[in-house]
Amino acid sequence: MPASAKSTDKPTACLALSDGTVFYGKGFGATGETVAELVFNTAMTGYQEIMTDPSYAGQVVTFTFPHVGNVGVTPEDDETATPVAAGMVVKWDPTEPSNWRSTGELTDWLLSKGRIGIGGIDTRRLTRAIRQQGAPHVALAHDPAGKFDIAALVAKARAWKGLVGLDLAKDVSCTQSYRWNEKTWAWPEGYTERTGAGLRVVAIDYGAKRNILRCLASAGCDVTVLPATATAEDVLALNPEGVFLSNGPGDPAATGAYAVPMIRGVLDADLPLFGICLGHQMLALALGAKTVKMNHGHHGANHPVKDLTTGKVEITSMNHGFTVDSQTLPKGVSETHVSLFDGSNCGIAVDGKPIFSVQYHPEASPGPQDSYYLFERFAEAIRARRAA
Repeated sequence: MPASAKSTDKPTACLALSDGTVFYGKGFGATGETVAELVFNTAMTGYQEIMTDPSYAGQVVTFTFPHVGNVGVTPEDDETATPVAAGMVVKWDPTEPSNWRSTGELTDWLLSKGRIGIGGIDTRRLTRAIRQQGAPHVALAHDPAGKFDIAALVAKARAWKGLVGLDLAKDVSCTQSYRWNEKTWAWPEGYTERTGAGLRVVAIDYGAKRNILRCLASAGCDVTVLPATATAEDVLALNPEGVFLSNGPGDPAATGAYAVPMIRGVLDADLPLFGICLGHQMLALALGAKTVKMNHGHHGANHPVKDLTTGKVEITSMNHGFTVDSQTLPKGVSETHVSLFDGSNCGIAVDGKPIFSVQYHPEASPGPQDSYYLFERFAEAIRARRAA
């Protein structure tokens, strides 16, 4: 087993929290500094998917599982073109990869993508601090010479304004529309493309993960992706049979300034609508509910969620720091899913209409197929509308 940075080793990276606490360790990946919110993720696998998930914009991720980097990286696992998370914190220094799918090492990959990593950290202590005190603002620095201005780093962490009131969806969204037909990965073919006529779906990209789009394609959807700032007129001009609202980062209330009017226009058109993560929060805001910042959020692949309509419990993947306040849901909108960890809202639906959303990520498949039915439900709603 690899050892963490020894006390006699000179630190080459440090993590400075806004309360003045400093963690020293061994840096890897890119050099320099970054300032962000610090969160922890409890997933045992999928570090590359996590680092490239646009929902992690503005955040440094602490991995509670100690072995990160041991299966290397592969371009097939990127959820977007480049890492979005600001940096990563791990217990053990990354080792050489041992996996037949690996095409490179995590350290080299982070270096090429300009992202900082720090190893040799007591991640259990750090995670406890996050749970007890809330997600702190931090400054992460990597300098091979080990020269750090701690006072300046702490000051930068304290000066950072945080995610509340911050719209990040526009930063990670596509800048122009495109079509998507690639389906989910399957052995031995890998990724294949959907062929033939499909269900016409417009997906709004607030920071969409590729595997969400693949799941839509696998469910029979012919997907056209539009930027986060698309208007209702832009969406309806494509004559969609259904509209999808993607995941994404930042404060939903800030993104809602332009997203809510668009969604309300789509709701007026009475189309099937499905949202995930930030898309779930956007739908809730458009329906009249409110969102609130969580203490440390939900980040991991082991979150039990109860479907209140069936009693079924799903093991889900989550990544969110804001949540829908279920007490503010208006009449005619039902709570469909709740977290069994803390009772927070994880799903809503408009009564009597094919309009629904969930807080968690069904495309991440931690169950592994517990939640795929949601994509099929969306597709069936479109087919039913066709037949009506």
